[in-house]
Amino acid sequence: MPVRTDLLSFRTPGRGTHEITSQVEEALRHSGFREGTVTVFCQHTSCSLVLMENADPSARRDLHYYFDKLVPDGDPGFVHTLEGADDMSAHIKMALTCSAEVIPFKNGRLLLGTWQGLFLWEHRLRPHQRQLVLTFQGE
Repeated sequence: MPVRTDLLSFRTPGRGTHEITSQVEEALRHSGFREGTVTVFCQHTSCSLVLMENADPSARRDLHYYFDKLVPDGDPGFVHTLEGADDMSAHIKMALTCSAEVIPFKNGRLLLGTWQGLFLWEHRLRPHQRQLVLTFQGE
């Protein structure tokens, strides 16, 4: 079965969920594949990927709220603090979520549910350059 790998780079504006569905769909169009799967892999330890509601932004705000309560910046128990109060909390949030998502596609279109979108979840406060690896497998 044929495989193709592409790279996507993003400059995030800082902490938050940033929808990347259209960029993955564009890469799928350029791949020439019609049916198969795409694995989206995040090459970082302080941001992650999440499939989430993309119609109502309040769902993502609630997700941010919950994770910020669960893993607050600057917890006095953190030892890994060299890069700032948001560094270790970002690593933990990444570990609790996903570094990769596998999404099926057919007829050259991602088979996401009606309200699903793929988001790069930046856990750091400052903007960062992020890289994703897209691996298409299929025909």
